[in-house]
Amino acid sequence: MVVLSQPAFDHLSLTEAYKPTTLFAGIPVVDLSDPSARALIVKACDDFGFFKVVNHGIPVEFMTILEAEALRFFNLPQSEKDRAGPPDPFGYGNKRIGPNGDVGWIEYLLLNTNPNIVSNKTISILKENPEIFSCAVKNYISAVKKMTLRVLELMADGLGIRQRNVFSKLLKDERSDCCFRLNHYPPCPELQALSGRNLIGFGEHTDPQIISVLRSNDTSGLQICLRDGTWASVEPDQNSFFINVGDSLQVMTNGRFRSVKHRVLADIMKSRISMIYFGGPPLNEKIAPLPSLLAEGEKKLYKEFTWCEYKKSAYKSRLADNRLSLFENAEK
Repeated sequence: MVVLSQPAFDHLSLTEAYKPTTLFAGIPVVDLSDPSARALIVKACDDFGFFKVVNHGIPVEFMTILEAEALRFFNLPQSEKDRAGPPDPFGYGNKRIGPNGDVGWIEYLLLNTNPNIVSNKTISILKENPEIFSCAVKNYISAVKKMTLRVLELMADGLGIRQRNVFSKLLKDERSDCCFRLNHYPPCPELQALSGRNLIGFGEHTDPQIISVLRSNDTSGLQICLRDGTWASVEPDQNSFFINVGDSLQVMTNGRFRSVKHRVLADIMKSRISMIYFGGPPLNEKIAPLPSLLAEGEKKLYKEFTWCEYKKSAYKSRLADNRLSLFENAEK
């Protein structure tokens, strides 16, 4: 094991020690088999922009097989993993998050969600049974997408929108710009030397898409920013899914739902694996507040823009930037 001195962390992001007493005990839990799920989803999005989904119907083996395959990839020698990167934007990345200077204690794979495209450069370096990885990714994405569409339609029902596929159709579209990310946060025993400090695995940010669906192993690290500005830790649950409101959904609901700011802290002894499905619309799709959700006389908080315009703007920003600020209407 390579032991890093404190100066070795200088180029990474440190934060104040996290107090475990701020564990987020009030996370909304939505049982998809519950007839009241639609109302619970809307309340969770109103209150937090974040909730946990149980009784989701996704086979456990889809999650466990993909986790094992992800670890098989991330446990390869660094020189072999590097052959699957740098991301363009798809592929393998290590430490650097995007092109604008953000770094973290992380390595990752970013993949296209088109069922006919799983990065050949990723699969090719898995010399033993590469088809297992490909099959695991496809099975997982297909199941998670199906669940996500269901959640979005329940959300529309709960909002009283007559066109219940107003959100889900954007992900169903064959031109949809969805992606899938496997994150690996290696253990970092050297953190014990950083008295009173924590190491950022993935810096604070909101997700620009419509919705994000996350599943992780049983290692903690995920934190969300509550409405009062405090950070709270989310207890891991490897059998459930966590759902984030994204920036685009915030715009479509005219700010009623807020995209939740979140981050991940590195763990001293345990490896964290997370799998995130990002539901994005087609690149030419226009994003704007839905007229059916505007009260009489209510002003639109955001200008209309295409997903391509917003994606390009977000790509030029830093993680912690308020990306929506450029698209806010001056008169609110």
